[in-house]
Amino acid sequence: MTTAPERTADLYPTRGTEEVLIDRKDPVVWSAPGTPGPFTDEDLAAFERDGFRAVDELITPDEVSTYHAELERLINDPEMRADERSIVEPRSREIRSIFEVHKISEVFARLAADPRVVGRARQILGSDVYVHQSRINVKPGFGASGFYWHSDFETWHAEDGLPNMRTVSVSIALTRNYDTNGGLMIMPGSHRTFLGCAGATPKDNYKKSLQMQDAGTPSDEALTKLASAYGIRLFTGEAGSATWFDCNAMHGSGDNITPYPRSNVFIVFNSVENTAVEPFAAPVRRPEFIGARDFTPIG
Repeated sequence: MTTAPERTADLYPTRGTEEVLIDRKDPVVWSAPGTPGPFTDEDLAAFERDGFRAVDELITPDEVSTYHAELERLINDPEMRADERSIVEPRSREIRSIFEVHKISEVFARLAADPRVVGRARQILGSDVYVHQSRINVKPGFGASGFYWHSDFETWHAEDGLPNMRTVSVSIALTRNYDTNGGLMIMPGSHRTFLGCAGATPKDNYKKSLQMQDAGTPSDEALTKLASAYGIRLFTGEAGSATWFDCNAMHGSGDNITPYPRSNVFIVFNSVENTAVEPFAAPVRRPEFIGARDFTPIG
């Protein structure tokens, strides 16, 4: 006689009939103080407190030129435009994002495995890591749309099956981030509260949500409550700067109506001890180019 495998406990229920606020049940920084790596203990303490840490020059100007040239090559490649991993703007039909760039491009694969990048992920997550998701984001001037407020973990838990908050993202700027061209905004400290959203997940929700978020979107009332408690921080900086942020940090970005483009490469690292199971609040898994099922450690 065989028995069905035990279901992984759902510590963060979401996509139910009502919104819920749940205290975080996981550590923020998983490694012990003094763990070797690019971050200092002070950096890690700030990350634990705020849910993010900015680095003024993660990569050099010469490296920025290399990665920006590769970004331009990819977004101007007709074959890439036809690839399902490319997401286009609803209005302009220009490429908005290209997913799985660490597998598409040897240039971005080297960046994902760079000790300055993967080393910080290991320090935060306290283990070997793999790439759960990677993409380049392109926000040309004059009307590129933003990304509405959300917690990445809410989506990755609901639709990809990540059990715990043991995942970290880095956004590396390939153009200058002004305070006017649709930069990243985060609510400092919001990573300590999980917002379970209301409403069921439609099948193949990703086809719509990658252009415009719907399922998993917080209410105005919840966002007002979180913003009142934590405030909002807008990130600016030169090309080559980077922002590391916790998977549960409430964040978003506005439209870019300036003449100044904003492009970045975005890499999500997940602990090899937190690999994906079946989705917690979706009828089917998202495609692997969005939520990886290859858990091979990187770097």
